[in-house]
Amino acid sequence: MNVQDAIAWFKKNFGPKLGKAVAGTPFSADMVTAIAYQETGYIWSALVDKQLSIPKTLELCVGDTLDAPNRSVFPRNKAELVAAPRGQEMFRIARQALVDMAQYTPGYQKVVRNPDKFCHGYGIFQYDLQFFKTDPEFFLQKKWCDIAACIGKIILELRQAMQRQGWANKATLTDTEKVYVAIAYNRGRANPALGFKQGHQSDDGRFYGENVFEYLRIAQSISVRSRGTLTGQPVQTAAPLPPPTPVEVTDDVYQVEVQTTLSLRSEPRIDPRNPRANVIAKLPAGQMVVRMSGKKGDKFFEVQTSLNGAHFHGFAAAEYLRPVKVPKAIPVVAPKAAPPATGIVAVYMPRKAGIITRRVDPAGPHSLNEPGQPQRNAETAAERCAQLAAIIDWLAVDKAANKRYQPTGGGTTFCNIYAHDYCFLANAYLPRIWWTPSAIEQLARGKKVELLYEKTIDEQRANDLFRWLRDFGPRFGWRQTGTPTKLQEAANLGGIGIIVARRKIDGKSGHIVAVVPETNDQKAKRDANGAVTNPLQSQAGVTNFRYRATPVQWWTGAQFADSAFWIHA
Repeated sequence: MNVQDAIAWFKKNFGPKLGKAVAGTPFSADMVTAIAYQETGYIWSALVDKQLSIPKTLELCVGDTLDAPNRSVFPRNKAELVAAPRGQEMFRIARQALVDMAQYTPGYQKVVRNPDKFCHGYGIFQYDLQFFKTDPEFFLQKKWCDIAACIGKIILELRQAMQRQGWANKATLTDTEKVYVAIAYNRGRANPALGFKQGHQSDDGRFYGENVFEYLRIAQSISVRSRGTLTGQPVQTAAPLPPPTPVEVTDDVYQVEVQTTLSLRSEPRIDPRNPRANVIAKLPAGQMVVRMSGKKGDKFFEVQTSLNGAHFHGFAAAEYLRPVKVPKAIPVVAPKAAPPATGIVAVYMPRKAGIITRRVDPAGPHSLNEPGQPQRNAETAAERCAQLAAIIDWLAVDKAANKRYQPTGGGTTFCNIYAHDYCFLANAYLPRIWWTPSAIEQLARGKKVELLYEKTIDEQRANDLFRWLRDFGPRFGWRQTGTPTKLQEAANLGGIGIIVARRKIDGKSGHIVAVVPETNDQKAKRDANGAVTNPLQSQAGVTNFRYRATPVQWWTGAQFADSAFWIHA
């Protein structure tokens, strides 16, 4: 059973009870589901097809047979357990639990041959035997066979993990914070500055935090009705990216009234020395926003809005906001699950039969078609990230022999071509060429258009790609996202991330880079709270590099009129 099906089974059977248990807490049913799959999914996902009862399936959710020196808490070994009050009774139960579980879980069949081995983790969330001294009845009475008892324990332990993180007074948690709480549940504490590569590291190299985040996103993408009917599941080979965040509905709706764009800022002030310093988005004329705070006469209003699928919360100059007389919901753009098959469709530069476009050739309008090109099409985040790493290494943007990406002596660079190639191999459409305005007009009328270079199709440069993503991106699976943290998190799930900036002077070169999955050696830059400040990037430009978290947020430079973060599943 694959991950999506297993998580769907879990939500179908336990979702209503989880929903009631997390009500009034900072946790969510999807968060608890993700932890359950990370802890024991390898056991119960293999049991579902064996037609076992739910109680029997829960009874077999035991594990962790590591003794000292790999275990430092009670009981470190059989002798320490047996020496405790009622310890011999507990060992018999713990030993039998291992014997029963090993019949269904091949990985434990060798371990069970050692008569001193027994299980330390109990229940679908792996309540640890270290608590036997203070809570013996949970183990002796086999309460881990009761999902309600297991849920009660996990809620209690998550609250304790929050306390260890210093977040005991938080009423809500972001998804990112939920993962850090899960890491604290696994290892005691989490350091947000290190990202999700924390906690137990599995055999495939993924860390506990990375796995929980992936399973959280999968759980969020699976809908279950109250009667346990599945109403939606993710595409298995697509990264499980979250849907766009909706905008809070109120009657306090305003509209942007400017000639160009209005800056949305992270704080209610403008630095005269660097007016772009705290700009988080540019709001176009006519954009609707919801006022969160501020009154008449204030210089700034605190607002939130949705732009191309990205949720933004910040401060805008009040003098350029006009109240909407008849408030209405702010539209939230969602990316299409599949690109259009008719009308304004994807287009590629035609080539004569037998012609191969290679990395070692000078840059041109054609897409690559070398034999053996890598691609992204895997079902798990670990595999997708490995495929994206293979694409980066195969493109070898920093290799001098690959003339396609090397800057010329005249200052011409090829960030647009490298971004296209990366997305092309990853099965995400980012055009190398695109329809001209007149061709688009004909296509929109349902007419067929002949591919004629520089007449019906044109090459796309970084400035063009900025506009293409804004105008056509959602039709081809793209959506904007609001923060570098969300951008990097999407890439770390094996999704595609892009940063694109448009120059103030349109004849000057804009810039576009790929945001790529972090590795154990190459990582994004984060602040002490875990927020990504500089994502991990891969680019062709004045300097070509496969991996780098740039020292500055280049997209905020004064030479750029606007910039945006985009993601694709």
